[in-house]
Amino acid sequence: MKTTNASRFTRGLLASASLVLIAGTASAQAGKTPALVITNQPLPAALAGQVYTKPTQTKVITPQSLLDSYYGTSDTLVSRKIGDIHRDLGNLQNDLARLSERMLELEKINQSQAAEYYADTATISTQLQSGTTPGNPRLLQRLANAQDNLDKLSRNVNDMNELAIEITKSGSVASYLLEGARAAYGLTGAVEEDHVQLAQLEDSINNTVIIIERLQNNVNDDITRSSAYLATERNNLRTMSLAVADGNLMGKALSTRPFSSSAQKTETVEAAKLSSAEAPPAPSNPRPLVKIRFDRENVDYKQPVYLALNEAMEKFPNSRFELVAVYPSEGNAAQMAIESTKSRRNAEDVLRSMTQMGLPMDKVDISYASSAEVTGNEVHIYVR
Repeated sequence: MKTTNASRFTRGLLASASLVLIAGTASAQAGKTPALVITNQPLPAALAGQVYTKPTQTKVITPQSLLDSYYGTSDTLVSRKIGDIHRDLGNLQNDLARLSERMLELEKINQSQAAEYYADTATISTQLQSGTTPGNPRLLQRLANAQDNLDKLSRNVNDMNELAIEITKSGSVASYLLEGARAAYGLTGAVEEDHVQLAQLEDSINNTVIIIERLQNNVNDDITRSSAYLATERNNLRTMSLAVADGNLMGKALSTRPFSSSAQKTETVEAAKLSSAEAPPAPSNPRPLVKIRFDRENVDYKQPVYLALNEAMEKFPNSRFELVAVYPSEGNAAQMAIESTKSRRNAEDVLRSMTQMGLPMDKVDISYASSAEVTGNEVHIYVR
């Protein structure tokens, strides 16, 4: 009985296989895909994944994965504000880089022009010391070059003033950005990352403010130093032009040297007592420091006057000078008027020479007097 059933099952499979084979052959002959294919090959992975879907493995949830999903990228009002401030800060830093390069360029130009100026003045001083002719055209050309270099330095000081104004404007922009960054802390709708970025931004702006302050200090120092340098060298150049015209070496201008206050700070206590603030008073001697007699044409008085004034200012820095035009009191009214006019003109020439030597005008008083002791026009210089 068992054998009969097995035989029947086997014959059934063979018959089915024959039908499939016949159907497949017929379909193949018709050019169509068979409707049913029986094979002992395993199912494709893609098909098995669709048929056998359960059970499935879920993703393991960890605290870090929760944090990563919480601290994701976000676009808030504060983040957009931070982006705007970042862009403005970048533009400001680019401007500061340009201003810093401009300041370095001006400093190099000043150094070059100062070197050219000193080369010209050194040549003039050397030739005057060796001996030269009055109004030497070669020295006059050097004098003109030196004056041109001083004019260029003066224009550079004007450029530095404009640079200082631009740096000040940059400081105002930095202050505005810093206030904006600090005000952004109080805006609603921010996330934690926004406040971290605000802290970093605030530090960057503070560093930029420090750079601006440094630039301001540097450019102000350059302006102050260059202005003092120009004032001193203009006086020296006037004195040198007088020396070139006479053909005699005189020296530095009779004016206060720059940075004298800083030099006094390094003095000892005993030496400080003799500083300009506590200098001994000028003597009240009625005798004149210099007496110039105009008893002939072209009186050469400039070199002796310079030496006398220089020595007096070294001994009495706070002293003043009185220029007195003296004319004889004998003769009729017409003669006295003529002599008085000549004496006044001579005194004005002496005053002009003193100012060319660098003596400040506020240290000189001028007056006129007649005297029976003089026989011609004279100019007396007193120390007061």
